[in-house]
Amino acid sequence: MSLRKYLLIMGFGSVICWSACFLVIFKIDPYSSGWVGLASFYLILFLALLGTLSLIGFFGRMIFLRRSVLFHHIGISLRQAILFSILITISLLLQANRLFTWWNAILLVLSFTLLEFFFLSRTAREEGQ
Repeated sequence: MSLRKYLLIMGFGSVICWSACFLVIFKIDPYSSGWVGLASFYLILFLALLGTLSLIGFFGRMIFLRRSVLFHHIGISLRQAILFSILITISLLLQANRLFTWWNAILLVLSFTLLEFFFLSRTAREEGQ
C-alpha cells in the first residue's frame, strides 16, 4: 500500500469515526440503551482518537524529524496513538464510574510510559543487530 493511500484511508476513517461519535453522543440515550450504547461510544471514540492521533503523530514526525524513510514514522506514530487512545479511553471509563483519581492517572501514565520505553528499547536493539 502506498503512503498516500494509507493516509487517505486513515483520514477518511477518522472523519467517519468522529461523525459516528457525535451521532452516538447526540442520538443515543445512555440510560435507556444500556451497555450497548456505552460500549459503542467508547469503541468509536477509541477508533476516532486512534486515527486522529496517528495522523497528527505522523505529520509531526514528518515535519520535525525529516527522516528519509517515511514508513518508519507510520509504525511509531501508530503505536503511540494506540497507547494514548487506550489511555484516554480508560481514563474516561474510570471517570464515568467515579473511579478516576490522581493516583490512578499517575499509575496509568507510568504504566504506558514504561510500555513505550520497552518498545523503544526493543526497536533500538533490533536496529543495532
